[in-house]
Amino acid sequence: MKKNIVILLFLFVSVSAVFAQTKAGGVVLDKMNQPIPFANVVFKNSSEGIVANEDGLFYLESPKTYTALVISSVGFSEKEIVLPKAVNYNMRIQLNEAESLNEVVVFTGKTSKKNNPALDILRKIWEKKRQNGLYMFNQYQMEKYEKIEFDMNSIDSAFMKNKLFKGMEFIFNQMDTSKVTGKTYLPIFVNEALSDVYGDLKLKKIKEKLKASKTSGFNGNQQILNFVKDLYSDYNIYNNYLTFFDKSFTSPLSKTGIDVYNYILKDSTYIDNKWCYNIIFYPRRKNELTFKGDFWVNDTTFAIKKINMAVTKSANINWVKDIYLEQEFEVVSDSVFLLTKDYLMSDFALNKKEKSKGIYGKRTTYFRDHKFNNVKPIAFYKEEVNYKDPEVYNKSDEYWEENRFENLNKDELGVYKMLDTLQTVKKFKQIYSSVQVLASGFVQFGNFDYGPIFSTFGYNEVEGARLRAGGRTYFGTNDTWRIQGYTAYGFKDDKFKYGFSGKWMVDKKNRFILSGGNRRDIEQIGASLTATYDILGRSGASSSVFSSGNNGKLTNINLSNIAVEMEPVKNLTFQTGFSYRTLESASSTFSLDYYTDRVNGVVKSDVKQSEVSFQIEYTPKRRTIGYAVEREIVDSPYSRFFVNYSHGFKGLLDSDFQYDKLQLYFKQPIIIGPLGRSNIIMELGKTFGTVPLGLMSVIPGNQTFFSIENTFSNLNYYEFISDQYATVQWNHNFGGRIFSRIPFMRKLNWREIISVKGVYGSISDDNRAINASGLSYNAPEKGYWEYSAGVGNIFKLFRVDFSWRGNYLNTPDTNRFTVKASFGFNF
Repeated sequence: MKKNIVILLFLFVSVSAVFAQTKAGGVVLDKMNQPIPFANVVFKNSSEGIVANEDGLFYLESPKTYTALVISSVGFSEKEIVLPKAVNYNMRIQLNEAESLNEVVVFTGKTSKKNNPALDILRKIWEKKRQNGLYMFNQYQMEKYEKIEFDMNSIDSAFMKNKLFKGMEFIFNQMDTSKVTGKTYLPIFVNEALSDVYGDLKLKKIKEKLKASKTSGFNGNQQILNFVKDLYSDYNIYNNYLTFFDKSFTSPLSKTGIDVYNYILKDSTYIDNKWCYNIIFYPRRKNELTFKGDFWVNDTTFAIKKINMAVTKSANINWVKDIYLEQEFEVVSDSVFLLTKDYLMSDFALNKKEKSKGIYGKRTTYFRDHKFNNVKPIAFYKEEVNYKDPEVYNKSDEYWEENRFENLNKDELGVYKMLDTLQTVKKFKQIYSSVQVLASGFVQFGNFDYGPIFSTFGYNEVEGARLRAGGRTYFGTNDTWRIQGYTAYGFKDDKFKYGFSGKWMVDKKNRFILSGGNRRDIEQIGASLTATYDILGRSGASSSVFSSGNNGKLTNINLSNIAVEMEPVKNLTFQTGFSYRTLESASSTFSLDYYTDRVNGVVKSDVKQSEVSFQIEYTPKRRTIGYAVEREIVDSPYSRFFVNYSHGFKGLLDSDFQYDKLQLYFKQPIIIGPLGRSNIIMELGKTFGTVPLGLMSVIPGNQTFFSIENTFSNLNYYEFISDQYATVQWNHNFGGRIFSRIPFMRKLNWREIISVKGVYGSISDDNRAINASGLSYNAPEKGYWEYSAGVGNIFKLFRVDFSWRGNYLNTPDTNRFTVKASFGFNF
């Protein structure tokens, strides 16, 4: 999903103007012509204003007519500027330092934590926050209207004349101007949704029932819709930390805010007949995940009436130049403050330069018709597994005119018409297809997708250079069946490989799915512990172009399976299946040999094995997109618990071994506020019975130059073997928290990562006895461990990890120290 944003930024870069009554933009400077960060700029005699960014830049507009601005900043005299006309851009406003005793401000830059009335008010907000709004009621329900929009921004005349838009010039008739940034923009995607929201604070349950949804622009594209879903990041400004794009920003209302923000009590006035204080806040340090802005708070309930805030430009976040948030609350029954409007705007761009082109992602949400203390049974809040009501997406224009919270103006109606017309333009379809290919990795030909194109080329010591071609059926985002397959050719072994599979979702409600397939290929089975029966799943270690050491310990695998799975409860999946596989060495330098009669020295080289398996997977808080037999997963952290029980049959289909195998996998992401995010991963497994090397649990090494999750960076393939094992790993990404405190490293926006991994394992005497492979069985019976430190976000894309071996240092061909790299599109 993050990759999709960056791809869109490369292909779309934004617009014109519908004039508000008053517009003003410019920069606030001191007498040395240096920018004054976080200056307060308001229209005179109003509560409409904004806090300038760290470069002193500001823009604000209002549908009302104003004739003057008032600019102020701590340590400077307040200044009033006359606005000679309705639209005033590129203003340069110079403030003088405070001179008279009446103007002297006790604090400059960083505000004092003592005798600051703003902090006294903040402490009252903390005290009362659980006694305001929806927290005052046990149950609540309300109607919700949400509009999500994507816009290309910063469009100028040169951009409009680009040959890329030949034949599509009509789209520029629908340009508008952002009220937040003052930049022109052109809508390219609009989605409206109406729903009813129910909540029970006692049960800690929330349910949202979608009533209507309407989309224009990029209809049916799974990747775009996936990205849209990622913007559905609900937040509560009273919480200590607010999560956007997988990052925790310190809320200005946080109990830790005193150490993170400067607060200034700026003003007080009546708003909707309630006396309110105006407090400005801005960060104490650069490069931290913080906001700048202001809020109005009631003087008796200490409930927020209105808040505006923007992420500071220096915040360590990629591909996002601006994030702006605005919330408004209305007073009900004289003392209940309820959220009625929530506005979120993100400016996605390749860099944070002021004139860089990008894409706005905007979400506007309205709430109304609140009702309280209507108790619903607990069964009412049960999540639907795979429910889709087609009528929700086919509401008439008359329905929308009657039910949307605000009527669309003429310009907004024109946007819908423009986007619908754009879908019919041939050149737009070509551009759109290019975006799809780069985002999904598949090239679409009617109802067939060719790909994934990123797996076309590979290399290993057995196959040499390897070429792969494949594809799948694709009719849309809600396909109930899918067939896919591939073929590959190795130039060194001069052999073709293949794989094919099919899936059919028989019952949509409980996602009852039948699947099956066959694969004949070469694989590195020493790169993963927890079993997978995905026919087309193949480890990247099997054909890595760049690797260290010998990667000839590869296996010819012929795997067939059939499976049944279902999801009776949201994110709880049960699966059972039957598989049959043959394994034999793919290299003359590697052997899977085992004794069938040790006394007489009878050896067999291949393994034939039939197996039945039962799996349970639970992934709480996992979010998915679509209702197809294969769904997209929203890129947000979630826990995973997986258990697999397998039974091997001897004699069935000429199968060689009888055994039982139990495997468990657990992953828990932990967000630790501003300190970053940790992942804890544990794997446990045991094989009951006598099995050869091909069926043992190989502790996963990593001989590539790249990081591979759940492998050990300093281990070679087959360095450790086991039939029972326990692994644990902990990694933590500080998100730049440490580097941001080092002056010469701040602007690099690098991020710090640390990790520790360990494994214990053993091998039974019976399994050692049948080993005829020539490979010496070593198990980590003393416990093996390694640790690493890494630097991420290098040029926004790259990460380098330095890994050290903790013990077993005298093992032959030991990797005491390794360097692994990876790259990806991360916020």
